[in-house]
Amino acid sequence: MTVRTRRLRRLGTTRRARGGTPKVVALGGGMGLSASLAALRRITRDLTAVVTVADDGGSSGRLRDELGVLPPGDLRKALAALCGDDEWGQTWARVIQHRFVSRGDLHEHAVGNLLIVALWEQLGDHVQALDLVGKLLGAHGRVLPMSAVPLELRALVRGHDPARPREVTTVRGQATVALTPGEVQQVHLVPHDPPAVPEAVKAVLDADWVVLGPGSWFSSVIPHLLVPELLQALTETRARRVLSLNLAPQPGETDGFSPQRHLEVLARHAPKLAFDVVLADRAAVPDEEGLRDAARRLGGTVELAPVAAPGGAPRHDPELLAAAYDRIFRMHGRIGPWR
Repeated sequence: MTVRTRRLRRLGTTRRARGGTPKVVALGGGMGLSASLAALRRITRDLTAVVTVADDGGSSGRLRDELGVLPPGDLRKALAALCGDDEWGQTWARVIQHRFVSRGDLHEHAVGNLLIVALWEQLGDHVQALDLVGKLLGAHGRVLPMSAVPLELRALVRGHDPARPREVTTVRGQATVALTPGEVQQVHLVPHDPPAVPEAVKAVLDADWVVLGPGSWFSSVIPHLLVPELLQALTETRARRVLSLNLAPQPGETDGFSPQRHLEVLARHAPKLAFDVVLADRAAVPDEEGLRDAARRLGGTVELAPVAAPGGAPRHDPELLAAAYDRIFRMHGRIGPWR
């Protein structure tokens, strides 16, 4: 345990969330994390999102290149997911997600990205600025970046060039990795060993439950395990850990991956990290016993639940996902209801 981790553990409160609600930390990025947050805010009043900061595409990439800031897009999406279902919350969720359409430099910039970056420049503090945006939105939880420095995702990919299917090359940038036609072998971050945001480490150490996933496996989920202080906190926390699987392989990044292969590549990047529960949609698991074997190797059990939204598209239903998380928290946590 590092000196910083020991210090943060001492700073972390020993009390658990009051009023029958668990302290939950959700890690990820993009739409996968948004799905988890939209579900979790329905069942806990003590929720923290820890978000990847390696995005280099679209509005986020442009702001990052021009101003040297953290990419704000995934942070914005997390804040929008934490907005309430009342008129105030839904109005602000639409506003910060709104993208300008123009023939000039504002084209495709999201309002929330500009707001977050403006507050970073005004306050000079990433966490304080995000807390202020959350207060403005009435967000049902807190949003933190996993690191305070912009990160570049790099991947070793076999067959990135379809003309050379056996060649392994280094692919740079989250947007490129997410869409590669090749097979991702391994990912790492630049700079190597980036510092974690202290508040994120503290939240993980003080949680009752930690939820990782769903989301783009190599570009949104695994990057959290490549920040040493965050991985150490995930390994040492007394919280129970849930790994939430995707509803379908992601075109390009995880094409052809079985649910158990998702677990195998995650374990390859963080071999000492264990999970208590692996959550998956029953319809997305063709080999139930194979998944249970893979989960046992991570120290956990499998919970199968209907969490997909109707209509055929691979999208989580927030109410169904909330029910699945709530059942897991009740069955695998403390005795008695949380609420």
